[in-house]
Amino acid sequence: MMKGLSKNEIKAVADLEFGKKYFFRKADISQHFKDRKQMSNTLFTLKKKGRILKLGRDKYYLVPIKARKGRWFESPIIIADEMMDGKDYFIGGWYAAKYWRLTDQVPMQVDIFTTRRQGKTKMMNMRFVFHRTTKKRIERESVKQTAEGHGFRIISKEESRRWMRPRRSVLRS
Repeated sequence: MMKGLSKNEIKAVADLEFGKKYFFRKADISQHFKDRKQMSNTLFTLKKKGRILKLGRDKYYLVPIKARKGRWFESPIIIADEMMDGKDYFIGGWYAAKYWRLTDQVPMQVDIFTTRRQGKTKMMNMRFVFHRTTKKRIERESVKQTAEGHGFRIISKEESRRWMRPRRSVLRS
């Protein structure tokens, strides 16, 4: 049950849940609050209670009510796309190699090549590592794909093969 949620939290969560809008922005729930401060406080407490995850400055993920004890797993590809708002990025590294079935190795992280940010973050037991790149490289090396009805950008199969070549020789020795 939703024990421990305030009236405002229940209204916001129910509205998102009924609309099946798991990725949302502040504007999507603003009608439930009298001002920005109340909305910010509610988002903070929902985050603390494990009901939402913050993906970016204004982007959140609602953990579905059907998640047992707040544990839920969304595809890292979809999370990466939502974090980057679907632009100026591509997924590369071992995660791309696994996607293209070039390796059986289970990736420990998702490498995101982007023009906008760098660093690391951990979400839903998966590490996301951001690498800086250029717009030209994104256009040249990435392709658009779809997973679970959600579009995303990933390094092309040929580029992923090229990336794998030096790593295969290291793995064999």
